[in-house]
Amino acid sequence: MNKADSERLATALEGLGLSPITRPTDADVVVLNSCVVRQSAEDKVVGTLNMMKSLKKRKEGQVLALMGCMVGHRTEELEARFSHVDVFMRPQEYSPLLNLLGRRMDVDAEGCISDLTPVRPDVSSYVPVIHGCDLMCTFCIIPFRRGRQVSRPIPEIVREVQLMAARGMREVTLLGQTVDAYGHDLQGSCDLSDLLQEVSKIPDILRLRFLTSHPIFMTDRIIGSINDIDKVCEHINLPIQAADDQVLAQMRRRYSKDDYMRLIEHIRCVIPNVSLATDVIVGFPGETRAQFERTLDIIREVEFHKVHVATYSPRIGTYAERNLIDNVSKEEKLVRLHMVEEAQKDILSRNNSRLVGDKLEVLVDGSKKGKWQGRTRSDKLVFFSDQRNLLGELVNIQINSASPWALQGLAVN
Repeated sequence: MNKADSERLATALEGLGLSPITRPTDADVVVLNSCVVRQSAEDKVVGTLNMMKSLKKRKEGQVLALMGCMVGHRTEELEARFSHVDVFMRPQEYSPLLNLLGRRMDVDAEGCISDLTPVRPDVSSYVPVIHGCDLMCTFCIIPFRRGRQVSRPIPEIVREVQLMAARGMREVTLLGQTVDAYGHDLQGSCDLSDLLQEVSKIPDILRLRFLTSHPIFMTDRIIGSINDIDKVCEHINLPIQAADDQVLAQMRRRYSKDDYMRLIEHIRCVIPNVSLATDVIVGFPGETRAQFERTLDIIREVEFHKVHVATYSPRIGTYAERNLIDNVSKEEKLVRLHMVEEAQKDILSRNNSRLVGDKLEVLVDGSKKGKWQGRTRSDKLVFFSDQRNLLGELVNIQINSASPWALQGLAVN
């Protein structure tokens, strides 16, 4: 979501006549888009802001802006702590910076805000379709930073995807904090399956993805659409966070372990070749080793294609930070983190090795170290060598080697 926000702000800045530059020391405008979902992310933001203080002194007139989830409704504390920052912007709130630059440049910035569709989207790009979240999980600061759940109308989203497709995008990922809740706040009876159907009609779009889902919103209609619409990739990110019912209740996740497993079983029944990813938090307040090991058991049982794992860190203002004691030691959290990582590495090593010899369809979305790279419909990363310009093309790759994290192969078409 932050990447999508940054692309849209960059479009507006280019509309003002600015151009991107790689070195902050040479830039007239520096924007730091912040994430505070974990303490490590917030620490990185703070470190960068402190580094920018000395850089800003050496470049007269440089504008420094902080945007994203670190910025809430009230900015007095941030302004006092980082007095060298010129502008503070909440997520998707671009006008403070654009208006400041407009005054300095003596131009009207209003027109730059009207169309923020990225000018140069990547082959695989993101389009936000629902902002905010209403669920209020006890560990999560997102609802306090991104606000209540608001869905964008389908025609508006389709128009943006059409523009980005005309500019080179071939795969779109529809984004939301709870993307499968899309449409619940709109008039009528539209939902994510309706949106998938409409976007799939755009000729230049070869593939469709969406994230992140929430188990309580993953309906039969959405699951059926994933199976029935050819362009929708059979890949679902479905966070479990924990597999112990007491911990799930403390997290306020609104489902039990059995609820989650029944949903997984149903998804696999409807979409036999589905790939599943999940998110896990280890070391939540009060989580015992036995409770954590239930999560480890589920990871081994389901054999997810990807597990995004993080240690719990209290976010100021959340229910967990105010009401629960962070009583799992840092050392124990790291032990659990490494246990999940090792279990997932073993799963991926075993499952990826079975793909050697298979022919997989890959959408080429870039290059790295002299090789083309792309992803399969199941979101496997694949590298291969070829002299042709294949960016944005669907290519069949014969897999000849595999690691836990990527596949290597040869183009066969």
